[in-house]
Amino acid sequence: MGDQDNITSLVEYGTTWLPGSYSTLSDIVDVQFNAILWLSVFGTIGITLVTLYFCFKYKRTKKNQVAEKQIAHNMTVEIIWTVIPFIIVMGIFYWGFRDYLRLMVAPDDALEIRVTGEKWRWYFEYPDTDKRPSDDLVVPVGQAVKLVMSSKDVLHSFFIPNFRVKRDVQPNRYSHLWFEATKLGTFQIFCTEYCGAQHSNMDAKLIVMSRSDFEEWKEAGEDTDTPLPILGKKLYKSKACNACHSIDGSRVIGPTWKNAYGTMRELESGESVLIDDNYLRESIVYPANKIAKGYPNVMNSYAGLLSDREINALIEYIKTLKE
Repeated sequence: MGDQDNITSLVEYGTTWLPGSYSTLSDIVDVQFNAILWLSVFGTIGITLVTLYFCFKYKRTKKNQVAEKQIAHNMTVEIIWTVIPFIIVMGIFYWGFRDYLRLMVAPDDALEIRVTGEKWRWYFEYPDTDKRPSDDLVVPVGQAVKLVMSSKDVLHSFFIPNFRVKRDVQPNRYSHLWFEATKLGTFQIFCTEYCGAQHSNMDAKLIVMSRSDFEEWKEAGEDTDTPLPILGKKLYKSKACNACHSIDGSRVIGPTWKNAYGTMRELESGESVLIDDNYLRESIVYPANKIAKGYPNVMNSYAGLLSDREINALIEYIKTLKE
């Protein structure tokens, strides 16, 4: 971050380490964060200075110096240093609880989107459309959005730094958060709960569009123009296949795709199968049916998450990796 960015961040957000603020909830969080931060900073400085003053004022200066008369009790002072901090703390509590309710309760007209987390990806479903689950969270600007979230495997945590929203995502239950974007752009989504070997790769994009562009996006059909191998290469990253399968021959969580097509693969069952189109399709849709020997059974099914064309695209891409 350059000097100009530091100055801008300091002026807009009160600090130089908070990311940009792009939702209606961000300012609520930032104001409280900065208020508590600077109250703590000046309080610490004040207490430190008073302590140092007393250390020097009442330090021992003579070898046989007798301590001054001690005051055991002062009701006025004790009331002051009890009541004033109590008022400050209760004021912060009231302020925080009031805004906490605003952060937790979504408006009645919020656009509802389903979010599913699984190792190691997010995908997003729009109940009022026929679109397949999306790898990116796409929302309109100026519209309240409510996310209904659950996990298919372990505990995850959904975090959008620029929007100041974060919530745990758990198996077998739903959690919620909401936000309203104030600016167009693309923002980062992270998982902030350690969930396994590829936790650091569990991210996604939040794309904020104008309302007209969002409506067009909802109505848009499947990509039918991109050649299958090129589409497959895109899907390899966007569908998080790269979290478990390498394309350079290196061993990660799952078998490498390099030089895989057309070879025989030994399974945990003791059988061997030919890696052809049918085997690859079955491994994408029903990954637990045939587990490669020496690899864990951790892959989730992509049934319903990929169209036939997308499955074919991945297969064609794998074919291109054969030397």
